Amino acid sequence: MNITRLLTATTALVATATIAGAESHVEMANEMTIVSWGGAYQESQRKAYVEPYLEANPEVTVTWDESSAEAVAKLRAQNEAGNVTWDLVDAVASDAMRLCDEGLAMEVDHDEMLAEAPDGTAASDDFGDLIVSDCFIPQIVYSTTVGYRTDNAEWEGRTPEDICAIFDLEQFPGQRSLEKRPIGNMEWALLCDGVAKDEIYDVLETEEGQDRAFAKLDTIKDSVIWWSAGADTPQLLADGEVVMGSTYNGRLFSLIAEQGQPVEMLWDAQVFDLDGWVIPEGLDEPTLNRVKDFLHFATDTQRLADQSKYIAYGPARQSSAPMVDKHAELGIEMAPHMPTDPANSENTFLYNYEWWADYRDDLDAKFQAWLAQ
Repeated sequence: MNITRLLTATTALVATATIAGAESHVEMANEMTIVSWGGAYQESQRKAYVEPYLEANPEVTVTWDESSAEAVAKLRAQNEAGNVTWDLVDAVASDAMRLCDEGLAMEVDHDEMLAEAPDGTAASDDFGDLIVSDCFIPQIVYSTTVGYRTDNAEWEGRTPEDICAIFDLEQFPGQRSLEKRPIGNMEWALLCDGVAKDEIYDVLETEEGQDRAFAKLDTIKDSVIWWSAGADTPQLLADGEVVMGSTYNGRLFSLIAEQGQPVEMLWDAQVFDLDGWVIPEGLDEPTLNRVKDFLHFATDTQRLADQSKYIAYGPARQSSAPMVDKHAELGIEMAPHMPTDPANSENTFLYNYEWWADYRDDLDAKFQAWLAQ
């Protein structure tokens, strides 16, 4: 082969080397719309995945949409209108299951689309049981937990030690913030009303159980600010508008470790959850090829470990866990700040994804009706 042909062949190989599981010269779109949650979490994705990907692929532009909290409703509406404008969506596991069941998210072959672990372990084995849906590509393990201010004079030195402090207005007076949805709130309400942890979903499946959860929430309803965005509670805590509130553990890490606010984390009964990617059904071929290429890059072992440098969420791949290192800017070890750390996970609540996928729409409607009363 002469030098001209060799250079031509080499250039072609380099141009297509990052295309995961695809043939050479595959046409790929140069624009992607990625849907996420905003705030510290989206920033961690930008730093760990998107910026390195764009550096390697300078022809690509990414547009962010911060609508993940409304992913199901908006994808339903886009699909009904015949105009799907999203290319890749970050979603919690139960929402991914609903989107998959309704045919709004694409089923994926994890081993074909995603990179193997460094030791050759197939992606499906590396992610293991966290692949809770054929449409779901796991990314992180996180928890919804509670943060509280440490400078509350009215508390007279008392410190919340368990989740039921949320419902104790006598010992811990002041405004609270809770997420404006039934998930987590209903479980905590029943737990603090005396229902055994392993019986929560059996009770919640009944009309009486749901009424019981709402009755418990009634006891604090007038003292609650309801939030929809993960950044809301950290801001409310920082401004002193609430004395305690629920949010994602990574948001509280940012508030405490990065901003130095007088806030502590209450890990008791933290609700474990999964977050990951779904691909909307119906993408054109060039866009789908670009999304696949990005996912192959963004979900490999090193990239998932890299995200933990910016936020305290555990990577979903088993092979990534040993690579969790120090915070990129603070230089502190991140492992002790993960929800999965043994010291933080002595009393966790395991979220039932399948149950919520089945009951979410009904309970959402009941929850919103209850809020409006």
